[in-house]
Amino acid sequence: MNLELYISQLLYRYQCVTIPGFGAFLTEIQSAQWHENTNGFYPPKKLISFNSFLKNNDGLLANHISQNEKSTYETAVASIEIEVTKWKNALQFENTIALKNIGELSLNSEKNIVFSPYEQPNYLSNSFGLSSIIAPSIKREVLQHVFETVEEDEVIQLIAEKNSGRTYLKYAAIIVLSLSFTGIMGIKLYQDKVASDTLIVEKAVQEQVQNKIQEATFFIESPLPSVTLTVKEEKMPYHVVAGSFRLEENAERIYQKLSNEGFKARRLAPNNHGLFPVLYGSYPTFEEAQKARVEIQKTQNPDAWLLIEEI
Repeated sequence: MNLELYISQLLYRYQCVTIPGFGAFLTEIQSAQWHENTNGFYPPKKLISFNSFLKNNDGLLANHISQNEKSTYETAVASIEIEVTKWKNALQFENTIALKNIGELSLNSEKNIVFSPYEQPNYLSNSFGLSSIIAPSIKREVLQHVFETVEEDEVIQLIAEKNSGRTYLKYAAIIVLSLSFTGIMGIKLYQDKVASDTLIVEKAVQEQVQNKIQEATFFIESPLPSVTLTVKEEKMPYHVVAGSFRLEENAERIYQKLSNEGFKARRLAPNNHGLFPVLYGSYPTFEEAQKARVEIQKTQNPDAWLLIEEI
C-alpha cells in the first residue's frame, strides 16, 4: 500500500493528518515571501511539520484508505499498522526514510524522530498554478559627461560707432518698460476677476447652506436607520479531547465531572463511529492547545489527545 500517496492527498484538505501509532503531520499557512538576496518572489504555501506525540487514531486516514481501496475500515487500520512497522524498522536499521512529496524522517543522537520537509509540492490549494519568480536586479548606468576640446578660431573684433550703440540701448529700454507695464496691468485685471468670481461662488454656497440648515431645523425627511453591531466570534479550531464514549450517559458523566473541576468542557455530536466525544476545552491557536494538552497529560489524563477541526 502506498501510504505516502494517501497522506499527501489529505494534506491538501486538512491541517492535521495522524498516522496511528507513529505520529502526525501538521500544516501551517505561510504568506507570500520576498527574498532580498535572491530577488525571488514566492507564493503562499503550507509549511509541514511532524509531531511524534500525536499517535491516537482519529479515523481520518483509515476512512480515506478504505474509501479509495474499497475495503473495510478494519482492513485499512491493519494495513496502516503493517506500513508503520516497516517505517519503524527502516528508522532503526537505516536511520532514515524518505516519504515521496512529503519529506525525510531520521533519528537524532537521542533516538528522536527529526523531520525535514521537501520544498515541493505546495499543499495550499489556493496557490494552485502559482510558481516562484526570480526578478533580475535593475542596473543603473552612470552617465559620464565627455567634453570635447574645441580649437579656438581667430577672434574677429567688431568696432561699432558710438552713436549707433546708444540708439540700440535707448530702444531696448523703451521695449522693456512697455512690457513691464503691460504685465503689471494684466496681472491686476486677472486678480480682480478671480476675486469677483470667488465672491459670487461663496455667496451661492452660503445661501444653499443656510437653506439646508433651515430645512433640518424644522423637519427630517428620512430618519437614520438603527445600527446593529455584530461581534465576530473567535474561532476555536484546536481541541483537547478527554475521550470518546459509546454510551451517552458515560459521556455526560465525564462532561459534568470536568465542568465541576473548572474545565471549559464541551460535548460534541456523535462521530461517524457512533461515539460521543468529550473535550477538556477548545483553543484559538495550536500553541495554546498543545500547552494545555501537555499539562493535562501530566496531571489528569495521559491519554488526552489533540483534535484540529472547526466545529
